[in-house]
Amino acid sequence: MKRRFLDAIVAAGREPRSVLLATDLASGRQLLVDEGSAEGELELDSAVLAALRETLRSDRNTTLDAPGGRIFVEVFSPPRRCFVVGAVHIAQPLVQMLKLADYGVAVIDPRGSFATEARFPDVELTQEWPDEALERLKPDHRSAVVTLTHDPKLDDPALAVALRSDCFYIGALGSRRTHAARCDRLTELGFTESELSRIHGPIGLTIGAVSPAEVAISIVAQMTQILRRGERREAA
Repeated sequence: MKRRFLDAIVAAGREPRSVLLATDLASGRQLLVDEGSAEGELELDSAVLAALRETLRSDRNTTLDAPGGRIFVEVFSPPRRCFVVGAVHIAQPLVQMLKLADYGVAVIDPRGSFATEARFPDVELTQEWPDEALERLKPDHRSAVVTLTHDPKLDDPALAVALRSDCFYIGALGSRRTHAARCDRLTELGFTESELSRIHGPIGLTIGAVSPAEVAISIVAQMTQILRRGERREAA
């Protein structure tokens, strides 16, 4: 790897921003690609560039067949993070699963009796108000925000911050009726129907989950589906 590409990859990680390095396996020529630009000596047509950017969004290393030969694609992305609003029972198995899936996790709950180290060992905890915590933590395109409290005073401000960010996943616990009321409140704050469609509510894939651990599985599964394959809404 040339030094200029290495420096650009390191700089992108600091911003944070995802980039990929495409290498022609025959010639060794390379191209550094992000969502808006491409730099290097490897010339590719628009169709291959579009395929590269799709690979960038899927965050998966791969090998592509191009008109000029095979291209190895290596994606460099900042760490994934998940911000869990509400130190409730579901949050306990959810945090464990997220850590196993290589997420950096922060649990946000101003209720001190809930957000304790005894209940969430070795996890970043904050007792700030959720909107203040998220403004500080700055969710980006590698972040997910999950709200679990059922309390509009906590969930709604967090969702408002999430909707103004580039986070790839937003989920909110609650029934369809609860979610409809939530959307009405957020509409009053100025959010559009298109913006509100980013919120997955009820949260998680429809797998018939009952226990806190099963609900946590459904949430992580939905997050993974969207991270790897993009938005896929299930039928009502």
